[in-house]
Amino acid sequence: MKRLTWIGIATAMALLAACGRPADKAQGPVTAPPVGPERDSPVHWNATTGGFEFNGRALKTAKLWTFDGSTDGFTVMGSKISPAAGQGLAVTIADPTLRSPKGLNVPGAQYPMVLVRLTRTAAASAWDGALYYSTAGHSETIGFLGKPTSGADPKVGETTTLVYDMSHQAIGGPDWMASIINQIRFDIEDKPGGAFVIRQIAITEPLDPTAPTSPPPPAPKS
Repeated sequence: MKRLTWIGIATAMALLAACGRPADKAQGPVTAPPVGPERDSPVHWNATTGGFEFNGRALKTAKLWTFDGSTDGFTVMGSKISPAAGQGLAVTIADPTLRSPKGLNVPGAQYPMVLVRLTRTAAASAWDGALYYSTAGHSETIGFLGKPTSGADPKVGETTTLVYDMSHQAIGGPDWMASIINQIRFDIEDKPGGAFVIRQIAITEPLDPTAPTSPPPPAPKS
């Protein structure tokens, strides 16, 4: 019988040791679904420039999250999130809450638009789409929120861009325009079961560059 070399002995011992322990489980990125079909909208994501556009004009952003292999500091309460392959944040809804990092320090009057581009990957029974936010003056409350003016409640497999005009927020106006925004919270759906890939989120300047960037003065009393 030929003698085993020291290298051969070491290799054999390593193989025997490996047989006695379970294989490591690597948690890779979730496969992202195709983008299309994408709902028609004047707000468009330009993959070449890496930014949002409105009718072909690039929008200036205060914050832009693209989830390139990371959650970018977004957190959930009970739901599952993980980076999607390529780009995006895969979300399976148990609790609707998805929060941004704190300390955004965004001047609301200068940046009143919030854009959320996503693809639905599983159906659920109750769409929500509310956008809450906190400032130095108040936490997230039902008294201050926005609802999308377009892009809401996509079908399974459909990609859409939710457009929130916080200069005309659903409840609490004109608070956003008079505040420095600390954090945003996106409530995707009202009940568990739905799933999405969130592709990008941005806080941007007004879609109309000629629009006023501060609240209008109160109307004179008659």
